[in-house]
Amino acid sequence: MLSKALLRLGAGAARHPWRVIAAWLVAATFAVLAAVAFGGRTADSMTAPGLDSQRAAELIERAGTGQEGMTAQVVVTPLDDGATFFDDDSARTALARLQTEVKRLPHVLGTSDPAGALDAGGETAVRGGLVSADGRIAVVRVQYPDQSRLSAEDLDALVDLGDRLRAELPLRIEMGGNLFYAFSDPDGGVSELIGLAAAAAILFLAFGSLVAAALPIGMAVFGLTVGVATMTVLAGVTEVPTFAPVLGSMVGLGVGIDYALFVLARHREYLACGLDPHEAAGRAVATAGRPVVFAGGTVVVSILGMAVANVPFMTVGGLAVSIVVLTMVLASVTLLPAFLGAAGPRLGRAGRIGRALRAGRSGRLGRRRDTATGAAHAVGWRRWLGHVGRHPVPYAVGAAGLLLTATLPVLGLRVGLPDDGSLPHSRTERRAYDLVAEGFGPGTNGPLVIAADPTGDPGVLDRLVATVAADPGVASVTPPRIDRATGIATLVVFPTTSPQDKATADTIARLRTDVLPTAIGQGPARAHVGGAAASLSDVGQRTSQRLPVFVAAVLAMSFLLLMLVFRSVLVPLKAVLLNLLSIGAAYGIMVAVFQWGWGGALIGLEATVPIVSFIPMFLFAILFGLSMDYEVFLLSRVREEYLRTGDNGTAIVEGVSRTARIITSAALIMVAVFLSFAVAEDPSTKMFGLGLATAIFIDATVVRMVLVPATMTLLGRSNWWLPKWLDRMLPRGPVGDDTDAQSTGEAPRPRLVDR
Repeated sequence: MLSKALLRLGAGAARHPWRVIAAWLVAATFAVLAAVAFGGRTADSMTAPGLDSQRAAELIERAGTGQEGMTAQVVVTPLDDGATFFDDDSARTALARLQTEVKRLPHVLGTSDPAGALDAGGETAVRGGLVSADGRIAVVRVQYPDQSRLSAEDLDALVDLGDRLRAELPLRIEMGGNLFYAFSDPDGGVSELIGLAAAAAILFLAFGSLVAAALPIGMAVFGLTVGVATMTVLAGVTEVPTFAPVLGSMVGLGVGIDYALFVLARHREYLACGLDPHEAAGRAVATAGRPVVFAGGTVVVSILGMAVANVPFMTVGGLAVSIVVLTMVLASVTLLPAFLGAAGPRLGRAGRIGRALRAGRSGRLGRRRDTATGAAHAVGWRRWLGHVGRHPVPYAVGAAGLLLTATLPVLGLRVGLPDDGSLPHSRTERRAYDLVAEGFGPGTNGPLVIAADPTGDPGVLDRLVATVAADPGVASVTPPRIDRATGIATLVVFPTTSPQDKATADTIARLRTDVLPTAIGQGPARAHVGGAAASLSDVGQRTSQRLPVFVAAVLAMSFLLLMLVFRSVLVPLKAVLLNLLSIGAAYGIMVAVFQWGWGGALIGLEATVPIVSFIPMFLFAILFGLSMDYEVFLLSRVREEYLRTGDNGTAIVEGVSRTARIITSAALIMVAVFLSFAVAEDPSTKMFGLGLATAIFIDATVVRMVLVPATMTLLGRSNWWLPKWLDRMLPRGPVGDDTDAQSTGEAPRPRLVDR
């Protein structure tokens, strides 16, 4: 059984701590060396098979016109506010030099030539979209090969050139383009340090001991090192999206410290009962480790379930994050008990500083007050739970109503991808975006590319240009570029609206459903709409379409697993519904903050943005798994009390009150870690951080401390009802069966089965 295996594993690690710690040191060293030797850089390829934008990309690649590769743009304006490129020879000369030096960079296939177009005549430069109509802003478009042939070094070379030329030329130079999006370093680093510092402070306040606070942090750092290094090795084999290391660090720190907290709290309970530290560690892993393994497995299965979306970058991103979570689970049942064994009996008491902080002074009186404080906390929770138990209906209705109200903004959810206009003004990409929008119109920042194969219909290209240009959402269309070998043509289309504007998505849809079919007619020719904006719109639509299927699959899986764990029908059904409520409320708050702008300034959001297309699915997968932490941890203790007393009301009060302090501390740690990422520069990272923090806060407060006791009180003994026929069909669960209870010294349980 799982419990017996965990008991042996935890006790063995505690008896031989330095062997286990040395093994983890070797594993961490090996993982880091492997990452250095074989690892790759993260990169983004927002495509998926079967999408119209993917078909356009395939045609462009066949044509070999160069538009299938990565691009960057260097946006310049004279430092003299009154000067223009039309009349300032020094500015024009500087522009020519900049274009020449950019063209010499490694892997650059070619650049536009605004200075040459100006020499040919101002109208030529303006018509080509290289210089703004007022002559103040010029754009050097840089063409690179496809992403597989590039690396972050290409971005570094472009940025370094810009830094050098800013000091030498009389030009303001800003840069942007999808080269930055693909190879910019993801947010992290500082956020991780802030999260670790906040977690350490909360752990110290919870345990009153520097040693007790340090162990979960040390375990999380070990696990994060191994997990992220393994993710880097994976990036050397396949394309790992840039958000994966940030999300992996965020989730890894949160769950790792949480898992360690659950095990450490049980270990201290056993030490307080007088058990030997080695035996206490083994039993802690056998009892608290079971929910950890179950919750971690739920997170992994939920995240891997995103493969149903059939979006490769999401599948690989989920795999990368799952590696970190699995590493944290393994560390919780091996490395942490080794730390506990090495620490010995010191973990059973608060340190001198902790006693002083808690009691106001050290010594015997401090120890008495420390014990009294813990008892007072328990009494306070029992009073609250008793109050909720006496008034379950108003609390259940009120809390559910509050969460449903918070969920309402989801009705206005709009998916997309924030463009560079949502970045802070401190970033050169944002400043380049603003200059381009000012000089050429907002749609210039997100051009569409129509790829057409005119086979059998030579006049189709003229009709395409005319009908596309006539669309109200299109500002301009460039003349088609035709590949002589294949006959495939590409047209660059500039919308009238910005890439993240809903009107741009409407224009893309209109081009596909009305404009292109009208131009092509019934002939053999075909045309597809591609480009970054179209790809992201397509991915958003696919994830939205697949989200209901994914949600239903995760709910069904969670229901079945919880039914196996607790041998009950109503407990897992209630858990599924309450988790759905807390996640829905988190979605609603995200819409209110990011789409409506409510409180956005508090997290440094400078403009409203759509919800990133793949975030709702990722958040659901992660949050549903994380909520199982608290669900299993809390209900396991409630069930233990029910098996001991046979009284539902007593079991709820005792079980919830005994876990309330740990759940509160765990939730505070997760919220602190996730909020540290909510203040990052990238809007996607902000969404992950705020969404996760909000859902965990709601789950640990409104759900666990109000809705769970209220609904369980209303259900009474029916909480543990299981039809006899179903009980015979179900295999013994991995958590909480009779053998598990006996193997760890818990009381055997009666079952409420429908006879």
